[in-house]
Amino acid sequence: MKLLSEILYKCELIEIEGSTDIAIDGITFDSRKVKDGDMFIAVRGLTSDGHDFILKAIEKGAVAVVCETLPAERTEEVSFVKVAQSRKALARIAANFYDNPSERIKIIGVTGTNGKTTIATLLHSLFSLLDYKAGLISTICNKIGEKETPAAYTTPDVIELNALFAQMAEEGCSHCFMEVSSHAIHQKRVADVKFSGGIFTNITHDHLDYHHTFRDYINAKKAFFDNLPQGSFALTNSDDKNGQVMLQNTAAKKYSYGLKNMADYRGKIAENLITGLVMQIEGRDVWCKLVGEFNASNLIAIYACCRLLGIESQEALTSISSLNPVEGRFDYLISKGKVMAIVDYAHTPDALENVLSTIQKLRKGTETLITVVGCGGNRDAAKRPVMASISASYSDKIILTSDNPRFEEPETIIEDMKKGLDPVSSKKAVTVVNRLEAIKVASALAKEGDIILVAGKGHEKYQEIKGVKHPFDDKEILKEALN
Repeated sequence: MKLLSEILYKCELIEIEGSTDIAIDGITFDSRKVKDGDMFIAVRGLTSDGHDFILKAIEKGAVAVVCETLPAERTEEVSFVKVAQSRKALARIAANFYDNPSERIKIIGVTGTNGKTTIATLLHSLFSLLDYKAGLISTICNKIGEKETPAAYTTPDVIELNALFAQMAEEGCSHCFMEVSSHAIHQKRVADVKFSGGIFTNITHDHLDYHHTFRDYINAKKAFFDNLPQGSFALTNSDDKNGQVMLQNTAAKKYSYGLKNMADYRGKIAENLITGLVMQIEGRDVWCKLVGEFNASNLIAIYACCRLLGIESQEALTSISSLNPVEGRFDYLISKGKVMAIVDYAHTPDALENVLSTIQKLRKGTETLITVVGCGGNRDAAKRPVMASISASYSDKIILTSDNPRFEEPETIIEDMKKGLDPVSSKKAVTVVNRLEAIKVASALAKEGDIILVAGKGHEKYQEIKGVKHPFDDKEILKEALN
């Protein structure tokens, strides 16, 4: 519980009607969650406007309302606060309500198209190995120490985010490693988070259904670095052509990492095997359990972040050699019939090409590569033909199937994908709309020594169809189908 005046500290206020000397028990921007004594923040969303639910929130017991437009009907029992931007005010309100928890722990944000989950998750694992108590906020799950809770979004809403930070601080976490999505940046979910550092992985074609243009997508990522405070660090990938763009206006200390170009922290692949990587990092050899050039880049980022957070070089390298791959990221099994099956979250053209090119480098040349691939519904449709084209260029056979169709018809999505196939590629492709059946078909086609890639869903334990999440696990289905 806090006074309204405390919660509004540093908010850009236009007008206040009513007392600010009232107690607030909770804060929410969802009118369905309002309880007696709560503050309701009316936010304009993509599909609905919180201002339409102000009266409903008051009926449910809201004692204070924050909004951009004051309602025509107002009551003296409720305090009304007018602001220019509700989203911006919400970020400040959430931080104030939870006593600015991001100032009590070191928070490292990881942003980019691919690699966010791997870097954040492995940093959490590494710091745990070094006996730090750390938090994790990721696509797969959220953690406080080793206590795990499911994650609904890559980056939680701003209220849940600050509640998590507060719990981490109360339970003794020194660090938190978190994924920062472009949606979260644009929607100001991290606007008042005090980051100790930021990491940029790469930027490729994704989320244009939301951002509309690639430039807008780049600018959303860049805004994260623009807002990093003095005293923090900004670590960028020198191998990505947009890496330096991220640093143009940041007040943070600038650093870079890379495999190919000049960088403050450089690495080199000595051996790339199906069982892992042998890398040279700052002149020292280190064995890693992760596979592929894209993971080599992730590992250099992890090493650089450790050094910037004060971890000694040898300690960081020893810990890196102990790290296990992240679930659903080049996650492989070998069946009794000696078929290698790989599950990967690759759902963007760049990520898919990274995985397939890695497999290509590991092939002996005699095996058949079968790729099972789909694209999500109600998302960026422009990448669909590109995903099919990339799959066909690397694979001997491709099975086009459902991913998470959401509210689209999977047949429509698959037809969009087929537009990326030329007459030669089309001969490699078959369509099996049902994902379960598609995985079974791939398993039936595979012979000893062959490779199956099931791309797109990775760690996910569901398939979303018409608003319902049905239990579905690519890796478990593969195990059953192969064995």
